[in-house]
Amino acid sequence: MIRRIAAVALAAFLFTPLAQAADLSPALVKVMPTDHVLGSAKAPVTIIEYGSVACPACASFNETVFPQLKAKYIDTGKVRYVFRPMLTGVPVIAVAGTRMAECAGPGKYFDVVDAVMRGQKDYYAWGESNIIAQPILVKIAAGFGLSETAFNACAGDAAGLARLQQAHKAAIESGIRSTPSLFVNGKEMERHDLDTLDAAIKAAR
Repeated sequence: MIRRIAAVALAAFLFTPLAQAADLSPALVKVMPTDHVLGSAKAPVTIIEYGSVACPACASFNETVFPQLKAKYIDTGKVRYVFRPMLTGVPVIAVAGTRMAECAGPGKYFDVVDAVMRGQKDYYAWGESNIIAQPILVKIAAGFGLSETAFNACAGDAAGLARLQQAHKAAIESGIRSTPSLFVNGKEMERHDLDTLDAAIKAAR
């Protein structure tokens, strides 16, 4: 099923080169009702990340920086964090993994994103093929209560795929040049280490 999705549904998708993006648009840093959000709406600082579950650099940030950021700032009400999915990286992971997060149910979105990013290690270790990706993604889906049938239906949903395509295209047209891209109260970060984010958060409060 995922092989069919990659061959058919993804053919019209992706991959406008991010390096050719236009100047940044103010729309990039506004929190929208459709956004996936962690933390208090009253937090004085908002961090918006444009990332992909299939992006190795995003997975590295997710594993090495984000847990500290979450514990120090998000869980304590100091930062509101927004994750906006992009479709960079290997298409079958980017699309099917993102759709899985959207279909997993209330409160599970960020846990699924984390699991798919961590699953990159298994995927890339065995080679980039849809045959390898399918059992890994199906196993992750099962851990969040999605049967293989439900996962396949979710990953192949035409309306869901169209939304992802449009969001990816809009982000590029608005000025996103790479993933991850992080904004702290509207200011784009050139570096994504915790020290840089610490300084930016303190300056923004």
